[in-house]
Amino acid sequence: MTTFFMSEIQHPSIQSFLNFIKFEKRYSLNTLRAYGDDLTVFFQFLKSQFDVEQPSQITSSMIRSWLAALTLQKVQPRSINRKISSLKSFFKHCLVQGTLTKNPAKALQILKTRKRLPSYVEQDQMQQLLEKNIFPANYEGRFEYLVIALLYFTGMRVSELVNLKEANVEVGRLQLKVLGKGNKERIIPMHKALAENVVEYIKVRNQELQNIAFNQLLYTAKGRAVSTRQVYDIVKKHLSTVTTAEKKSPHVLRHSFATHLTGNGAELNAVKELLGHSSLAATQVYTHNSIERLRDIHKKAHPKG
Repeated sequence: MTTFFMSEIQHPSIQSFLNFIKFEKRYSLNTLRAYGDDLTVFFQFLKSQFDVEQPSQITSSMIRSWLAALTLQKVQPRSINRKISSLKSFFKHCLVQGTLTKNPAKALQILKTRKRLPSYVEQDQMQQLLEKNIFPANYEGRFEYLVIALLYFTGMRVSELVNLKEANVEVGRLQLKVLGKGNKERIIPMHKALAENVVEYIKVRNQELQNIAFNQLLYTAKGRAVSTRQVYDIVKKHLSTVTTAEKKSPHVLRHSFATHLTGNGAELNAVKELLGHSSLAATQVYTHNSIERLRDIHKKAHPKG
């Protein structure tokens, strides 16, 4: 097994599955961790409760016992649904590999959950944040400004930002290429001001950080390619200056990008392509945000609201 995150995973069936979704399906590291955690805990439960270790010994009633135990532990339905998804994918892989002749997870049903609306920052708050005089005129200020601006003005994921190569930022064409989920490449347009900020940043970066063979676009003041953790810290620090919302993550900027586009009349299919969603269903949640805002406005402003 490729020891990319969990040394405690030792079961060969889990190892085979994780290698498959990493190298064949090209799932993200976060998904690999989640599936690995779910399956490891599941097999630990089977060993302790039923003295079962092999997939061929697992029955649907054993799986239901595990899900019932999770419910008693007050695990949230969304988390249980992810574990159900992990099991379904795992057993499907075992069937393909020939280690199973029957899928014990076939009849599992996803639990009903309340539809959670994405958190976002108000448009005027983002305008306030992106006033350039808030950020210092030194390298760190330009770097942090560009991190925020790229996330908000393009809607890209944090993983896409961290892996964004300088060669894929086409300033002359006012566009950039990102590698999204499933290794799918997509093109995102940039407005002129953002492109100018990129050019300015690169100029300062090349002056400040010498003797570095740049590959990625974004580098810290220490000359290292920016990490996911650093992006989270930058976003949290700056969103804290304009919003009291509980969530202050890079994904909130992605949600803000999509919410503001749909709120300003952008076609849903166009937003889907910009976000890199595989289906329109994932994008439709942003219309609910618009509807909720209209209801709120109606309630506050209409005499009969």
